[in-house]
Amino acid sequence: MADDAARRPLVVDLYEGNVNMRKLYIIGIGPGNPEQITIQAIKAMNQVDVFFVTTKGEGKNDLTQFRKELCERYIPEPSYRTIEIVDLGRDRTIHPYASRVEAWHQQRALTYEELIKNELREDECGAFLVWGDPSLYDSTLRIIDQIISRGQVHFDYEVIPGITSIQALAASHKITLNGVGESIHIATGRQLSTGLVSNFENVIVMLDGKCSFKSVLDKDVEIYWGAYLGTDKEIILSGKLTETLESIEMARGTAREKNGWMMDTYLLRNPSMRQP
Repeated sequence: MADDAARRPLVVDLYEGNVNMRKLYIIGIGPGNPEQITIQAIKAMNQVDVFFVTTKGEGKNDLTQFRKELCERYIPEPSYRTIEIVDLGRDRTIHPYASRVEAWHQQRALTYEELIKNELREDECGAFLVWGDPSLYDSTLRIIDQIISRGQVHFDYEVIPGITSIQALAASHKITLNGVGESIHIATGRQLSTGLVSNFENVIVMLDGKCSFKSVLDKDVEIYWGAYLGTDKEIILSGKLTETLESIEMARGTAREKNGWMMDTYLLRNPSMRQP
């Protein structure tokens, strides 16, 4: 008896051998250039029966259309279905910010769970096409973890990495993101006012809807800014921050009004932080 117990595995996979288990791909599709999608992503897309596409309202139809165009371009024998999910967005009345995001994620998790259960058969493969890369300022993986922890629907999933807007920014400006031996800090516009530029040589800023770079007063700081990176709408500007911020703010406002949405990323470089 003791020998039998010793031979038993400590962890048992309840779904081992279930060849009909649902499968999900979480696929990074890059920042907007259809040629910046990986071969791995294309191979995964050609296994998919159902694409779950989140829409963000009338003003952001470009983001939904790009996903559809990728499928048309890279799936030569289409047999997939597309399920559109209307994202209701975050409830701005909920405070603090972390609680607002948590409520938003919970609502999304319930919606995704219901669709996976009802729209994806046991023997089928589904996918979420994630802008950029699923690991960087995207909520999809957190939501998938919530669904799994609830235990109401069972599936396997795989993450396919994508090119990020950070890489596209560096390529468009023809720069390296850091000097020799230097570090890079990645933050949001919300965090920029805490003095990050005074503490790091290189700060990448994403999700900045309020031109938070205006709070940086150091005259030595340089900015490398880009919007709609990799697309035919791409705009890039660079220079001393104090000399360039007005041009960036104007370009940003004009483009947002014209296109109905804005997605930008920038690097702030502080030469005074560099070691001699």
